Amino acid sequence: MARVISIANQKGGVGKTTTAINLAAALAASELQVLLVDSDPQGNSTTGLGIEKSAERNTLYQVLLREAPITDVIVPTEFEGLSIVPADQNLVATNLDLVDAQEREIRLTSALEQVSSRYEYILIDCPPALDLLTLNALVASDAVLIPIQCEFFALEGISQLMDTVDRVKESFNPDLVVEGVLLTMYDDRTNLTRQVEADLRDFFGSEVFKTVIPRTIRLAEAPSFGKPILSYDPRSRGAEAYIQLAKEVLAHEQRSKPESAQSAR
Repeated sequence: MARVISIANQKGGVGKTTTAINLAAALAASELQVLLVDSDPQGNSTTGLGIEKSAERNTLYQVLLREAPITDVIVPTEFEGLSIVPADQNLVATNLDLVDAQEREIRLTSALEQVSSRYEYILIDCPPALDLLTLNALVASDAVLIPIQCEFFALEGISQLMDTVDRVKESFNPDLVVEGVLLTMYDDRTNLTRQVEADLRDFFGSEVFKTVIPRTIRLAEAPSFGKPILSYDPRSRGAEAYIQLAKEVLAHEQRSKPESAQSAR
């Protein structure tokens, strides 16, 4: 069964999609089967992996409305081992279309259960909002990874996300955990970045990943070519950072398995 990780932060511009694409590719590069679910109506993970948007193509929208099975919507990417459930702007209507629907919070959970055995990891790129799409993602997930930009307002709004995670645990998904907090757009030449890092590590402690994602032009350029950084510039600092992040995620799962086995006794 796949480990499902949501990549969420209701604040925009913090590197969610960049992390979704490149962590997925780095895990796939470790010879794992990975599915990326684009749950953002902007569809940037879709175009960032070179998938063209088309009116004829079914997306996550049809899956959540149960108009198409997820098996018919999954698209292989050019990066070996990595597939995607694409998104487009129609996804905006999901919050309205499902407002009175039965099982509206578990639509994504039900869909992913159909394909979970095919993958080792399923990553969900959430929209920059605490809406029904993000709720579906958190309910379907084993863990949530929170990218935070190294800027003055980094901690603003995180308490709101943590409250949402706690509510999801209480009402729908008691096993949901925080995979980790990821520092993005990191520039160690500035005092502000170093101060923000110190504040975040002090606040979140061991939940902050050791790996930080640098602010680099190559990392910013890669999506416009429809490629993860591992394809676009595999020797770049950005590629190395996401390889290290993937290693941390894999190590975290290995550590949690013995704990789970022990608690089950």
